[in-house]
Amino acid sequence: MNPIPYGRQHITEDDIQAVVETLKSDYLTQGPKIKEFEDAFASYVGSRYAIAVSNGTAALHLNALAIGVKPGDKVITTPITFAASANCVRYCGGEVVFADIDPETYLVDIHSVRKLLQASPKGTYQGIIPVDFAGRAVDLEAFRELADEFGLWIIQDSCHSPGGYFIDSKGQKQHCGNGKFAELAIFSFHPVKHIASGEGGMITTNDENLYKKLLMLRTHGITRDESLFQNSLEFARGKDNFSLASHNSAFPAWYMEMQELGYNYRLTDFQAALGLSQLKRADEGLVRRKEIAKKYYEAFQGQSFIKGQSGVVEGHAYHLYVIEIENRLGLYNYLREKNIFAQIHYIPVHLMPYYRQFGWEEGDMPNAEQYYKNCISLPMYPTLTNEEQEFVINTILSFFNG
Repeated sequence: MNPIPYGRQHITEDDIQAVVETLKSDYLTQGPKIKEFEDAFASYVGSRYAIAVSNGTAALHLNALAIGVKPGDKVITTPITFAASANCVRYCGGEVVFADIDPETYLVDIHSVRKLLQASPKGTYQGIIPVDFAGRAVDLEAFRELADEFGLWIIQDSCHSPGGYFIDSKGQKQHCGNGKFAELAIFSFHPVKHIASGEGGMITTNDENLYKKLLMLRTHGITRDESLFQNSLEFARGKDNFSLASHNSAFPAWYMEMQELGYNYRLTDFQAALGLSQLKRADEGLVRRKEIAKKYYEAFQGQSFIKGQSGVVEGHAYHLYVIEIENRLGLYNYLREKNIFAQIHYIPVHLMPYYRQFGWEEGDMPNAEQYYKNCISLPMYPTLTNEEQEFVINTILSFFNG
């Protein structure tokens, strides 16, 4: 049996051709494929705007900047996530406060968040970053009500859940990143994600002001939008005060303004072309992920060694399929001996040495810490074959049942 990783990109001939065509075009970066990808992705998740960026971490950083995180601000997030979900707050000088997870869903527990908010005067906290961990969508309708009660903004980390959704109080599907309940949302196009572009990320929002600010922050804080210019027309023209009657704008074509301390967080056209090609079969990939999840669930349901698992959940996008078991280290090593490269998601962020310096200790997040002791993510990607999945399942059963 060939090595079986926990995640793997799926690159087709159509993907390759899309990249080759872009490489042969006039643009390698900042060309038409960027906007085409953004528009298609916004349509896919149901948001008004989408902004393509260099990776998911850049998307989080830009969101924190655009929403106005500043030194001293307190922002709540989950400890069971990749560190970038918290780090984006620290990049802006803010303070990260962790809330424990729900042991059944593995998502940040809204009751834990409410407890934090109620323990301090209103205004103590500025925002929440809930994470659609493993592909399971957070109930953002409930979080929106909580955020409004305490005057908070929401940045939704949907890196694991393009195509995922939850059912709202009216029985409607609310897709991750649609902008209805969160000011901003982010996605990642790392190779193990649903949509791969090598590296890459996307921000979605329904707020036009945030959209314009993000466009500027993405490119060094520079704008070419005449309606936003702050310097005078005379300054822009300089000594070359010639007639521009043939142009739509009175400002010279070269003119631009740096108005913010921005970053170079842009995506290339050929990455956008790859992402756009992959987006066209995103739903097909979701169907296969759900098939794999159902097979895992049925294979492990009722097994004495299972303490918990991702299960079969409506709206789950299944970036990961997690099981909780005793002797996690033993199983992990046994699977590697059999060329099955399962992974652990995640080491609780609050117990990383960087965050321990701020006073976080073992015992602060009991549900997250217990989850970490038992969790292991099984191979989950659309090209996983039935034979390979059977091998994974049988290997696990063999380890525990002999």
